[in-house]
Amino acid sequence: MAATPAEAAPLKPMHGGPLALLTIAVAFSTFMEVLDMTIVNVAVPHIAGSLGVSPSEGTWTISSYALASAIMQPLTGWLARRFGEVRTFVVSVLLFVVFSMLCGLATSMPMLVIGRLLQGAGSGPMVALSLTLLLSNYPREKQGIALALWAMTVVVAPIFGPILGGWLTDNFSWPWIFYINVPVGLAAAVVTWGLLRRRETRTAKAPIDMIGLGLLVVGVGALQFMLDNGNDHDWFSSPMILTLGLIALVCLTFLVVWELHAKHPVVDLSLFRQRNFTVGVISLSLGMFAFFGINVVFPLWLQLTLGYTATWAGLASAPVGVLAFVIAPVLGRNLHRLDLRAVVTFAFLVFAGTAYWFSTFDSGASFSSLVVPRFVMGLAIPCFFIPLNQVYLSGLPVEQLASASGLSNFCRTMGSSMSTAIMVTLWQHRGEQHHATLTENITAAHPATTQFLQQLSHDGMSRGRGLGVIDQLIARESLTLAVNDVFLACAVLFVLLIPVLWFARPPFGSAGAAGGH
Repeated sequence: MAATPAEAAPLKPMHGGPLALLTIAVAFSTFMEVLDMTIVNVAVPHIAGSLGVSPSEGTWTISSYALASAIMQPLTGWLARRFGEVRTFVVSVLLFVVFSMLCGLATSMPMLVIGRLLQGAGSGPMVALSLTLLLSNYPREKQGIALALWAMTVVVAPIFGPILGGWLTDNFSWPWIFYINVPVGLAAAVVTWGLLRRRETRTAKAPIDMIGLGLLVVGVGALQFMLDNGNDHDWFSSPMILTLGLIALVCLTFLVVWELHAKHPVVDLSLFRQRNFTVGVISLSLGMFAFFGINVVFPLWLQLTLGYTATWAGLASAPVGVLAFVIAPVLGRNLHRLDLRAVVTFAFLVFAGTAYWFSTFDSGASFSSLVVPRFVMGLAIPCFFIPLNQVYLSGLPVEQLASASGLSNFCRTMGSSMSTAIMVTLWQHRGEQHHATLTENITAAHPATTQFLQQLSHDGMSRGRGLGVIDQLIARESLTLAVNDVFLACAVLFVLLIPVLWFARPPFGSAGAAGGH
């Protein structure tokens, strides 16, 4: 539907109560989407046990959502141009609500994975457009505040996600982690539509690049399926995994070549000609790869190895958002005074330091000792998200904001999705290697083994059960050593990313301000 002249005319920024209400509605939709990525993390063991699958298969509930969301995010620009930003955003929120209900009603892992795929597809344009709607309706001088408020919702969700997910899982049942989206989503959709339906953006009937879309779906789908199943099938020694890898490589390579020459590309790769966009998106994606890897493996280790309940795993994970919540608005108000590259460098150093700190813990680590580095890590989150969003948006005209947000969210989500598969695989592989190494030193003739078995026999335990206890202790220590390896690898990656940041070129200005020119 073409815009009417009234709709086509530039609209004045919003002020006062309507702007505050819009901010709350849009923030809650973003909060809900990010919450759904973190709330599931602590519930994975419960979901896996309830549906009769392994914990590694349980992580499909995380990666399937990220996969579908990633595929839809590059389409944000096309959908917004075709149907309007407001309409696309509201429909995305409503689809998210419907498919959240479907996830909660799932009675098998395939049904839940399908529900999560649909939920992710529905939410795809939601986060990218939430930022675009805020920037386009805020006065230019307050766009830094808009960016900070948006980022705050992204960083507050990790506070509530693990705690809420753990509490609901332990006290009710895991489907409630999906049902809670319904009232929040409906309220966000109604308020946003009520405020913005007369501020719809111009629309145009642009053809969709079906070949590009097909290559994107098949390429990303094959890649994600390969990552999810590679560990169970011994990676490339399996013909299926090898075939999936080749399909992903061929499709994604052809996608890049095709999109560079397509008249109406589904993925606007021309954005990567902008140096700041390229540097910002690379830093954001690889930073999320390391950050999300920590956030997936940490609660799994607490529950599967150290015996934490979902609630306590959530409480141990949650402090990461406390300092982030406090610092985000202050940082947003002062971004124009800071070198954004230095701010993100500080964030990566804090991430690296706390990841290294985690790599020094053993299986006897107390709850309080685990909480402190999570709390300190919160310093880095706003210094990571807020400046990088401004870096990649700097210098872009307003008509490219939706496409740029969609493409950057695609890359960020793919980083998170690949991280889930790769980090869990790395943890399991390193656990097996450490288990084999530790077992070499446990023999029936070893004095320490003999002494330990005698002590257990004095307590009334048979030799067979005693050997079982030893195996459980070895498994516990080997998985703890493995999680240390994962954290150390993440620390190294954060340090390696620092030089990349400094290829960005100031001035960065106010995000989206270029669009007002």
